[in-house]
Amino acid sequence: MTQSPAGRATGPGRPVRVGERAARVLTAETSRHQGPKTTLLVGATTDSPVLAAALDAQLHDDVLTVVPADALAADQLREHLGTLGQWTTNRVRVVDSLIEADAADVVIAAEPLTGTAEETRATLDGLTKHLTGGGVLSVLAPALPGRSPGAVAELDRQSALFGVATDLVLVNQPPVRVHRLRFTPADVSVAARLAPAYRTSSVPLTRRMHIDSNGIAAAGIALGLAAITRITRPKSRLWLVPALAAGPVAAFFRDPERDVPDDGSAVVAAADGQVLSVQRLRDERFGDGEFLRIAVFLSVLDVHVNRSPVAGKVVDYFVSDGGFAAAMKPDAEHNVAAYTVLDTDHGTVVVAQRTGLVARRIVQRAPVGALLARGERFGLIRFGSRTDVYLPADAAEPVVGPGERVIGGSSIIARWR
Repeated sequence: MTQSPAGRATGPGRPVRVGERAARVLTAETSRHQGPKTTLLVGATTDSPVLAAALDAQLHDDVLTVVPADALAADQLREHLGTLGQWTTNRVRVVDSLIEADAADVVIAAEPLTGTAEETRATLDGLTKHLTGGGVLSVLAPALPGRSPGAVAELDRQSALFGVATDLVLVNQPPVRVHRLRFTPADVSVAARLAPAYRTSSVPLTRRMHIDSNGIAAAGIALGLAAITRITRPKSRLWLVPALAAGPVAAFFRDPERDVPDDGSAVVAAADGQVLSVQRLRDERFGDGEFLRIAVFLSVLDVHVNRSPVAGKVVDYFVSDGGFAAAMKPDAEHNVAAYTVLDTDHGTVVVAQRTGLVARRIVQRAPVGALLARGERFGLIRFGSRTDVYLPADAAEPVVGPGERVIGGSSIIARWR
């Protein structure tokens, strides 16, 4: 099997198709850029869901360049785009080949990479040459290694080195994994122009309510236990225990949409809960200066998804060992904790995800090098605990106090001076 420059699989075998959900994830980096941007879409066809998603993501000052899946399709693409109106034709340019395309802030391969490791590497090399400094390459491949083991292995290797986000799209047929890669450092100031990224880790139930994928998995396990119990002990009603628990377990992982304040000076809560303390302290792990720390306790009834309090770039992530004391107790200061360190226009900001008496599992999904928008989901603590936000003390002023309740991604907990 060989690959075209766009990464499109050719040769025998069932093709890997890209559905609307996968197309939305593939173009997520374009969608989240609120300022003027350039996008290069490689391997598009007139009926491609990826082309439709890329067009939807365009704003007034954006420019989209499209490279067709093959040279014969260029005229068809131009004709198709001409039917979409003057607004589209003024902002979309079709070129005959990748060689004619200019460098772009976001480069998207419209077709899955399904070749060998060597072919995949060559395709990535060809696409990265068209990235501007700090730009993002968005590609996808089958999620199951058996479908294209070479491509999957090579993309996993590239993600380990250069990945800023990876999303699994199970609803695609077959399932695919989207990789977003950044090969040169991005400017921190770009984060302030980003909207929260669309991530498949949050499964929509309604327009405003989602369930984190951890909740879907936990509910599935509960229902599986109920089915096994019903089969192995048909005369017992024990199966009702895990069956009835599935709903509440999923609810623990609810992930509602939040309206992030449109205020550049605002620092938002990293999680739902009650403010435990607001204090000034020093922590040599984060630098020599003094920090303002705002600690929030999450009960088992609170939303457990964590959001970035500010716009910034992830520059470090580490986990410290400790115990599992109740999160509202002073001893929780020494619990197991995961620290996400952000570089921002105002200095170093840190979010600590602390375990508690019940919470023993921390999930963090923002690798080093990722840009986070204010209010963007970046992880969760299973079954509640505590999040601490560290801000440069000389640059931030708290606006909440102990005992107040806050809403993650929405409530303002401090303002930049």
